Amino acid sequence: MLTVSVKWQKELLKAVEIDTSQPPYVFKCQLYDLTGVPPERQKIMVKGGLLKDDADWSTVGLKQGQKLMMMGTADEVVKAPEKGPVFMEDLPEEEQVVSLGHSAGLFNLGNTCYMNSTVQCLHSVPELKSSLVKYSHSGRNNDVDQTSHMLTIATRDLFGELDKSVKPVAPMQFWTLLRKKYPQFGQLHNGVFMQQDAEECWTQLLYTLSQSLRSAGSSENLDTVKDLFGIDLASRIHCQESGEETSETESVYSLKCHISQEVNHLHEGLKHALKSELEKASPALGRSAIYLKESRINGLPRYLTIQFVRFFWKRESNQKAKILRKVDYPLELDVYDLCSDELRKQLEGPRQILRDEEGKKLGLKANEKSSSSKDDVKMIDGEGSSNASGESTVTTSQEGVPSDKETRLTGIYDLVAVLTHKGRSADSGHYVAWVKQESGKWIEFDDDNPIPQREEDIVKLSGGGDWHMAYICMYKARTVLM
Repeated sequence: MLTVSVKWQKELLKAVEIDTSQPPYVFKCQLYDLTGVPPERQKIMVKGGLLKDDADWSTVGLKQGQKLMMMGTADEVVKAPEKGPVFMEDLPEEEQVVSLGHSAGLFNLGNTCYMNSTVQCLHSVPELKSSLVKYSHSGRNNDVDQTSHMLTIATRDLFGELDKSVKPVAPMQFWTLLRKKYPQFGQLHNGVFMQQDAEECWTQLLYTLSQSLRSAGSSENLDTVKDLFGIDLASRIHCQESGEETSETESVYSLKCHISQEVNHLHEGLKHALKSELEKASPALGRSAIYLKESRINGLPRYLTIQFVRFFWKRESNQKAKILRKVDYPLELDVYDLCSDELRKQLEGPRQILRDEEGKKLGLKANEKSSSSKDDVKMIDGEGSSNASGESTVTTSQEGVPSDKETRLTGIYDLVAVLTHKGRSADSGHYVAWVKQESGKWIEFDDDNPIPQREEDIVKLSGGGDWHMAYICMYKARTVLM
């Protein structure tokens, strides 16, 4: 064992012991403890040059009491934090919401899971929330009755509470006004409020909001809800017996997925639902005849809602029975082949651009025809609102100056919410919302209990048993800026 002194900067470290049975690296670790200079930064001058980590002490030629010179800068001293650790429960509620990454749950007020799950799904649409925020107490136009106006106010306030709270919210005011506007949701059985159909709640609430949020006297965005959820259908109605043919158009807020023995996938169910037979009077035949109605999508929404037609009226039991058949649905849905020829032509350009953009991400060469003239096209998640033709309003740049580019729909959609039902009847069982957050994470909202879920488990809610199965799916449009 040798004892040396080490000169480092203005300090002289006296009586530093060296265990010559250990490599020099151990000595450097001793000096690190004394000076804070990491071994890799230490330059120790010895006979013949610098002391190496694995040098042989016998060849270094150190003597008892020898003075060594060391160069090197110490690690920065870690400062004590100005503030101590802050626990999440000590943060303001708004910051707790951000930390959690999802909004609050809703208390079940007595068989109100149908309502809670509907609210959680619609609450996930930022454009709807933005429109509601702008709606004021005095904003009612003459076409809206007082009850609809108050229900819209309650929806706005409830959405605001969900965004600000980490603790479950009791939607008492909203529920009271929902029952006042739609008395069927206030049905009692043995003094207890009955379970209701979530799809009916979804439809009625959207109808109310569509009336309230319509901009009276405005030349643009006349109906916010239609811009966000409205689907335009063009139908051909043909009678094979008489040869008569007519056409009609209609606007709906959801597509239906019919379920039969032939349907195993959502896309098949949608195709079945766009074809139907109906019996009506034939002017040419002077009697009733069978007509075939074939529909095509002629205008796409920003958010595509699909209802799985799982319930039917069973005469024997005098109640709505449930079809338990498994019907798979995708995370990404392409409805191009369900569109009219006119709409397909409008979608071709945006779809090519989307393919080129996704190809670039994969390192593929873009289609020369489309990329040569549209180099500055960007793919976006879709803010703003689309019109019936599948185009959208003019966008605004970050500086607030209107841009000459438009957000265009592609016919491709990404799954953002699933409302499921567990049980055998629409008027019993349990409803739950599964909602994709802005972070990309999925949260299961089981009334007042939000539970994180994996994306791969969301598509397993496809039915085939008594577990939760998809009843309503909501998809968000994948768009391009061009």
